Amino acid sequence: MTETGNTRSAADEAQEAPRSPLQRLMRYLPLIAPVLLWTVPCWVLLYAGQHWPFAVTLTSTTLFALGLVGMPFAMARGHGRRQQDRAAIVGDTLLGGIWVLFTWSVLLGVLLRPALAAAGVGDGQDRARIVTWAVLGVAGALLARGYAEARRVPRVRRLDVPLPRLGAGLDGTRVVLITDTHYGPLDRARWSARVCETVNTLEADLVCHTGDIADGTAARRRAQAAPLGTVRATRARVYVTGNHEYYSEAQGWVDLMDELGWEPLRNRHLLLERGGDTLVVAGVDDVTAEASGLAGHGAHLAGALHGADPDLPVLLLAHQPKFIDRAAAEGIDLQLSGHTHGGQIWPFHHLVRLDQPALAGLSHHGTRTLLYTSRGTGFWGPPFRVFAPSEITLLVLRSPQRSTAA
Repeated sequence: MTETGNTRSAADEAQEAPRSPLQRLMRYLPLIAPVLLWTVPCWVLLYAGQHWPFAVTLTSTTLFALGLVGMPFAMARGHGRRQQDRAAIVGDTLLGGIWVLFTWSVLLGVLLRPALAAAGVGDGQDRARIVTWAVLGVAGALLARGYAEARRVPRVRRLDVPLPRLGAGLDGTRVVLITDTHYGPLDRARWSARVCETVNTLEADLVCHTGDIADGTAARRRAQAAPLGTVRATRARVYVTGNHEYYSEAQGWVDLMDELGWEPLRNRHLLLERGGDTLVVAGVDDVTAEASGLAGHGAHLAGALHGADPDLPVLLLAHQPKFIDRAAAEGIDLQLSGHTHGGQIWPFHHLVRLDQPALAGLSHHGTRTLLYTSRGTGFWGPPFRVFAPSEITLLVLRSPQRSTAA
């Protein structure tokens, strides 16, 4: 593996685009969302014709009210200046739980009640109570399954990726992608070690981590990240920053990954040579880096490619899929990204798609650029994954020049 390039370039990329409508809306969500998330299920489950005993209605309403007040309070203490892990666990769990309850209160409240009426099932109170129990049953089952999905070691997703410019000597190159590990308030040091053990069974030539290592500083989450130092690759282990690093002293994470034996590709590239052919492996800082105020941090593709032979194929690491517009404009062959979590808790993926060009999997952009978006290896915040399984990805690069016997 040959190192070239530099961390800065005089030819900076264009500045980030103005805020999108979604980004502007996000400024007000902390005020609007909790009220909707807690009041809608409360109404659907308790006040839409069920006529529960007074004690049941009072107790349940009190619990919803406590959730409405307690969830934002716990999240503020957990993710704000205080960074209290126990508060974060409580707030995050309440957020995931109420999101699922809200979703299915709306869906079943809208769809199931008319269906029951059309089928002539019971009277109004019977139908209302059936909806309540159906919502609670579905939400409970999904949360139980979603918790198990979030906490398990991800399954390995394998796929061949054809790259027209890849030389025959590089055919069969094995690239393992992990991303969005989000080490955080729930101690996952054992989970981290098991993930790394799984990666080591894949006999990778190149292992990539495309950011969002953790929620918290490197000093605080070091024990959970330490197993990354055991990851093996025949050529290199490379890493780029995600947006969450810039909430938690990003340079500390860059330094720790370097200490653990990973190559932080901060707007630079390496050359992977195999069988007489060469692949440029480049990386850029996350697109939020420039706004972080950290000196020297920013997503500069020109700097990442500085000095690289333009005739060589390029594998680019960029945390967010939205960087694909710049990558396609430069004729990058393959971009690897994470960030989306595949939506993490359905149907949140609809909101993700408003901000990102891809949710998960392989997609084509421009004339020759491929984008692979991972659903992520860990989870952020709520310890649930609903209809968005985590993954460790094995990408086998394929050349059109390979022999038919390969």
